[in-house]
Amino acid sequence: MTAAKLEKPSIEHKKSYIEALKEFQEEGRYTFLDIDSVESNFEDFIQKVNNGKKHLHKPYANWVEPVPETVLWLIKDNEFIGTLNIRHRLNWHLEKWGGHLNFIVRPSMRGKGFGKKLLQKAIPYISSLGIERALITIDPKDISANTIVQFCGGKLDDTLPATDKFPARNRYWLDCT
Repeated sequence: MTAAKLEKPSIEHKKSYIEALKEFQEEGRYTFLDIDSVESNFEDFIQKVNNGKKHLHKPYANWVEPVPETVLWLIKDNEFIGTLNIRHRLNWHLEKWGGHLNFIVRPSMRGKGFGKKLLQKAIPYISSLGIERALITIDPKDISANTIVQFCGGKLDDTLPATDKFPARNRYWLDCT
Protein backbone atom coordinates (compact mmCIF):
# COMPACT_ATOMS: atom_id res chain seq x y z
CA MET A 1 0.00 0.00 0.00
CA THR A 2 1.20 3.47 -0.87
CA ALA A 3 0.53 6.72 0.93
CA ALA A 4 -2.25 8.93 -0.40
CA LYS A 5 -0.93 11.84 -2.46
CA LEU A 6 -2.27 14.91 -4.23
CA GLU A 7 -1.53 15.06 -7.93
CA LYS A 8 -2.74 16.71 -11.11
CA PRO A 9 -5.64 14.84 -12.70
CA SER A 10 -4.41 12.30 -15.24
CA ILE A 11 -5.79 9.78 -17.71
CA GLU A 12 -4.30 6.87 -15.76
CA HIS A 13 -7.09 7.28 -13.18
CA LYS A 14 -9.94 7.20 -15.69
CA LYS A 15 -11.61 4.02 -14.44
CA SER A 16 -11.71 4.99 -10.76
CA TYR A 17 -12.66 8.61 -11.56
CA ILE A 18 -15.63 7.49 -13.68
CA GLU A 19 -16.70 5.10 -10.88
CA ALA A 20 -16.47 7.99 -8.40
CA LEU A 21 -18.41 10.32 -10.72
CA LYS A 22 -21.24 7.76 -10.77
CA GLU A 23 -21.17 7.65 -6.95
CA PHE A 24 -21.30 11.45 -6.76
CA GLN A 25 -24.22 11.61 -9.19
CA GLU A 26 -26.15 9.01 -7.17
CA GLU A 27 -26.10 11.48 -4.29
CA GLY A 28 -27.04 14.41 -6.55
CA ARG A 29 -23.60 15.99 -7.08
CA TYR A 30 -21.91 16.81 -10.41
CA THR A 31 -25.14 16.15 -12.27
CA PHE A 32 -24.15 18.85 -14.77
CA LEU A 33 -21.40 16.50 -16.04
CA ASP A 34 -22.47 13.91 -18.60
CA ILE A 35 -20.72 10.68 -17.61
CA ASP A 36 -20.77 9.20 -21.12
CA SER A 37 -19.25 12.37 -22.57
CA VAL A 38 -16.57 12.57 -19.86
CA GLU A 39 -15.71 8.89 -20.33
CA SER A 40 -15.55 9.00 -24.13
CA ASN A 41 -13.54 12.26 -24.17
CA PHE A 42 -11.50 11.69 -21.00
CA GLU A 43 -8.18 12.97 -22.39
CA ASP A 44 -9.86 16.23 -23.44
CA PHE A 45 -11.63 16.44 -20.07
CA ILE A 46 -8.30 16.05 -18.21
CA GLN A 47 -6.62 18.62 -20.43
CA LYS A 48 -9.39 21.15 -19.74
CA VAL A 49 -9.30 20.46 -16.00
CA ASN A 50 -5.52 20.90 -15.87
CA ASN A 51 -5.70 24.08 -17.95
CA GLY A 52 -8.32 25.60 -15.67
CA LYS A 53 -11.02 25.50 -18.36
CA LYS A 54 -13.36 22.90 -16.87
CA HIS A 55 -14.26 23.22 -13.21
CA LEU A 56 -15.69 20.36 -11.24
CA HIS A 57 -18.32 22.32 -9.42
CA LYS A 58 -21.68 23.68 -10.33
CA PRO A 59 -21.27 26.23 -13.13
CA TYR A 60 -21.84 29.79 -11.99
CA ALA A 61 -23.99 32.38 -13.64
CA ASN A 62 -22.40 34.78 -16.10
CA TRP A 63 -22.30 37.56 -13.53
CA VAL A 64 -19.82 35.67 -11.34
CA GLU A 65 -16.25 36.69 -12.13
CA PRO A 66 -14.11 33.61 -12.91
CA VAL A 67 -10.80 33.23 -11.05
CA PRO A 68 -7.76 31.05 -11.75
CA GLU A 69 -8.12 27.62 -10.18
CA THR A 70 -5.93 24.56 -9.63
CA VAL A 71 -7.54 21.11 -9.44
CA LEU A 72 -5.76 18.27 -7.66
CA TRP A 73 -6.88 14.70 -7.05
CA LEU A 74 -6.17 12.63 -3.96
CA ILE A 75 -4.88 9.27 -5.19
CA LYS A 76 -4.10 6.15 -3.14
CA ASP A 77 -2.93 2.86 -4.62
CA ASN A 78 -3.62 4.30 -8.07
CA GLU A 79 -7.31 4.93 -7.18
CA PHE A 80 -9.14 8.27 -7.25
CA ILE A 81 -10.21 9.22 -3.69
CA GLY A 82 -11.23 12.87 -3.92
CA THR A 83 -10.89 16.30 -5.48
CA LEU A 84 -9.38 19.55 -4.23
CA ASN A 85 -10.13 22.85 -5.98
CA ILE A 86 -7.83 25.76 -5.07
CA ARG A 87 -8.90 29.22 -6.21
CA HIS A 88 -5.90 31.50 -6.50
CA ARG A 89 -7.80 34.57 -5.36
CA LEU A 90 -11.23 35.56 -4.14
CA ASN A 91 -13.92 37.53 -5.94
CA TRP A 92 -16.91 39.01 -4.12
CA HIS A 93 -18.88 35.75 -4.50
CA LEU A 94 -16.06 33.52 -3.24
CA GLU A 95 -15.52 35.84 -0.24
CA LYS A 96 -18.97 34.83 0.97
CA TRP A 97 -19.97 31.45 -0.43
CA GLY A 98 -17.04 29.72 -2.11
CA GLY A 99 -13.72 30.41 -0.46
CA HIS A 100 -10.23 29.66 -1.71
CA LEU A 101 -10.82 25.95 -1.74
CA ASN A 102 -13.26 23.16 -1.62
CA PHE A 103 -12.72 19.45 -1.33
CA ILE A 104 -14.80 16.33 -1.70
CA VAL A 105 -14.14 12.64 -1.05
CA ARG A 106 -15.96 10.04 -3.11
CA PRO A 107 -18.84 8.48 -1.16
CA SER A 108 -17.40 4.95 -0.96
CA MET A 109 -14.20 6.31 0.66
CA ARG A 110 -15.76 8.57 3.30
CA GLY A 111 -15.31 7.92 6.99
CA LYS A 112 -11.77 6.58 6.47
CA GLY A 113 -9.79 9.74 7.27
CA PHE A 114 -9.22 10.78 3.65
CA GLY A 115 -10.86 14.20 4.10
CA LYS A 116 -8.32 15.09 6.80
CA LYS A 117 -5.44 13.75 4.71
CA LEU A 118 -6.62 15.69 1.67
CA LEU A 119 -6.85 19.00 3.53
CA GLN A 120 -3.55 18.47 5.39
CA LYS A 121 -1.76 17.70 2.13
CA ALA A 122 -3.39 20.75 0.51
CA ILE A 123 -1.77 23.32 2.81
CA PRO A 124 1.69 23.31 1.12
CA TYR A 125 0.07 23.64 -2.32
CA ILE A 126 -2.05 26.56 -1.14
CA SER A 127 0.98 28.23 0.43
CA SER A 128 3.02 27.77 -2.78
CA LEU A 129 0.41 29.90 -4.57
CA GLY A 130 1.13 32.76 -2.13
CA ILE A 131 -2.06 32.27 -0.11
CA GLU A 132 -1.14 32.68 3.54
CA ARG A 133 -4.69 32.41 4.89
CA ALA A 134 -7.22 30.35 2.96
CA LEU A 135 -10.96 30.86 3.27
CA ILE A 136 -13.03 27.68 3.39
CA THR A 137 -16.83 27.82 3.39
CA ILE A 138 -18.85 24.82 4.56
CA ASP A 139 -22.53 24.01 4.87
CA PRO A 140 -23.27 24.33 8.62
CA LYS A 141 -25.18 21.03 8.44
CA ASP A 142 -22.19 19.12 7.05
CA ILE A 143 -20.81 17.99 10.41
CA SER A 144 -18.06 15.85 8.85
CA ALA A 145 -16.62 18.65 6.68
CA ASN A 146 -16.80 21.18 9.54
CA THR A 147 -14.97 18.70 11.80
CA ILE A 148 -12.27 18.11 9.16
CA VAL A 149 -11.65 21.85 8.71
CA GLN A 150 -11.47 22.40 12.48
CA PHE A 151 -9.14 19.39 12.92
CA CYS A 152 -6.78 20.86 10.32
CA GLY A 153 -6.67 24.22 12.12
CA GLY A 154 -9.48 26.16 10.47
CA LYS A 155 -10.83 28.94 12.68
CA LEU A 156 -14.51 29.80 12.39
CA ASP A 157 -14.93 33.45 11.41
CA ASP A 158 -18.71 33.63 11.06
CA THR A 159 -21.81 31.93 9.69
CA LEU A 160 -23.73 33.47 6.82
CA PRO A 161 -27.45 32.75 6.75
CA ALA A 162 -29.08 31.38 3.61
CA THR A 163 -30.43 33.87 1.08
CA ASP A 164 -32.89 33.36 -1.74
CA LYS A 165 -29.92 32.59 -4.07
CA PHE A 166 -27.22 31.13 -1.81
CA PRO A 167 -27.04 28.53 0.97
CA ALA A 168 -25.94 29.15 4.56
CA ARG A 169 -22.20 28.88 5.07
CA ASN A 170 -19.75 28.58 7.95
CA ARG A 171 -16.69 30.64 6.99
CA TYR A 172 -13.33 29.35 8.25
CA TRP A 173 -9.82 30.75 7.85
CA LEU A 174 -6.95 28.27 7.58
CA ASP A 175 -3.36 29.36 8.21
CA CYS A 176 -1.21 28.06 5.33
CA THR A 177 2.17 29.57 6.30
